[in-house]
Amino acid sequence: MNTTSKNNHIPRATIQRLATYMQVLEFMKKNNVEVTSSEPLASACDVNASQVRKDLAYFGEFGVRGVGYYVDYLLEAIRACLHANREWRAALIGVGNLGRALLNHQEFPRRGIRIVGAFDCDPFKIGETIYGLEIFCSKRLQEKVPKQNIELGIITTPPERVQRAADQLIEAGVKGILNFTSARIVVPSNVSVEYVDFFHQIYALTFNISTRP
Repeated sequence: MNTTSKNNHIPRATIQRLATYMQVLEFMKKNNVEVTSSEPLASACDVNASQVRKDLAYFGEFGVRGVGYYVDYLLEAIRACLHANREWRAALIGVGNLGRALLNHQEFPRRGIRIVGAFDCDPFKIGETIYGLEIFCSKRLQEKVPKQNIELGIITTPPERVQRAADQLIEAGVKGILNFTSARIVVPSNVSVEYVDFFHQIYALTFNISTRP
């Protein structure tokens, strides 16, 4: 399947929408929908049909004239575009309540994200085994990352410890970090960071509810 990008500068918003398209297509496939078009896909994703076509055009031509998109084919094509068609090995730093919940989250392995290492700086947690993973001291990241072929870091530490956790991941060779804390981190230009902050969505909800007539 050829999904080579036509443009190295694909908008961040396009990548985020592709992930949404993938989720909708998974739902369609689960409900035995074999063929769709840009209109129902756009409606389900709260965008317009031209936006769907424009987003997909960055990566190639996937539709069939007079037919639309074959759901199974388009789903696999988007997975390939997002490099979600392979396993990504991750380390989790910060084994508190949120960290433990993520370690037990079945969507991670189902979507190709395998958390293979758990790390913390709390001496009372180090050595404990949770969901089959032994918790190691964060100082051992440099040893464990190359040994376990870890490519991603997931940070769920308290905000005041997030920069140190990020620095340890970067020193160990990790190039992608998912930050679940409210604190922003400073990283080199060759390291990608994504932030997950539930309050952003909550504030968007409170604003929408308060401003609608």
